[in-house]
Amino acid sequence: MIKFKYVILYVEDVELSMNFYKNTFGSEIKFITPEKDYGELMTGETSLSFASVSLANSNIKKGFLTAKKEDKPFGIELGFTTDDVEALVEKALKNGAVLYEDIAVKPWGQKTAYIKDPSNYLVEICTEMQ
Repeated sequence: MIKFKYVILYVEDVELSMNFYKNTFGSEIKFITPEKDYGELMTGETSLSFASVSLANSNIKKGFLTAKKEDKPFGIELGFTTDDVEALVEKALKNGAVLYEDIAVKPWGQKTAYIKDPSNYLVEICTEMQ
C-alpha cells in the first residue's frame, strides 16, 4: 500500500514557521524536536512538516534551492479552503504573511487569494470548488 504521508518545507526558522501555520490556520503542533530543527503539524492524514535548512543540508548532499524573501516563491503552493477568504487572508497578514495576489473570483465561482508565508512559500486561500 502506498500512502502520501507528508510535505516538508525547508525553512530557516522551524518554530516561527510552525507558529505561523498554527496561529493562522489552526493546525495543532504534533511535535517539534528539542533542537527545534524539525516539527510536524496535525493536518489530517497528511502532515505539514518543517525542517531547518541546516538539517535538510545534512540529508540532501547534492543541495537544493532555498526559499528567499527577495525571490519569487517556488512554483508550488499549499492550499487552504475556507468559507471566509477575506477574514483568513487578513489573519494571515497579521501573522506575518505578505499578500501576493489579491482576492479574485474565478469564472467557475471559486474565490481565491495568494499569500507568501514568512518563509516565502506560496499559499492559496480559497473557497471550496463548486
